[in-house]
Amino acid sequence: MNKLALPISILALITAVISFFYLQSSSELVYVDVNKLLDGYKRTRIVKAEFDEKAKTMKTNVDSLIVGWQNELKTYEKERSSMTKKEIELKQELLGNKQQQINNYQQAVQKQLVEEDKKVTQTVINDINDFVKEYGKKNGYKVIFGATGNGTIMYGEASADLTDKVLERLNAEFEGK
Repeated sequence: MNKLALPISILALITAVISFFYLQSSSELVYVDVNKLLDGYKRTRIVKAEFDEKAKTMKTNVDSLIVGWQNELKTYEKERSSMTKKEIELKQELLGNKQQQINNYQQAVQKQLVEEDKKVTQTVINDINDFVKEYGKKNGYKVIFGATGNGTIMYGEASADLTDKVLERLNAEFEGK
């Protein structure tokens, strides 16, 4: 019985070692640099350019309202000496109301821009997350970590960094290749 136990033990040990190395290689820990993906993804640049153009247009609208109000104020200051007390009060009230409306509009524009920026950024992030999920499934990765530069991954070997591979395929998919 002892003669049989030793070969079985050796066989079990060899099987365990082979299983350990096989499982370890198939559960390789890999990561992507999320910031690099965001910066390098071509859709990010397109979406950002569209957003910047819209923000510029909205800012131009606000600026033109402010310039108009400032011109009215200058005209009022020039004509003030020839106005009656009632006309001065009325003009001051009108200028004050217009200034308040411009301030309210400016705040609404800022709020809208912040919300749209969040929305378009989240859309791009969702694209990247969906792609990385599919990439991981197709390439047999159990886990792909996302490094953000905030301490989530303090160190990773270059061989464990999938960022460039993922970015290349992500951009190719976006361009329809």
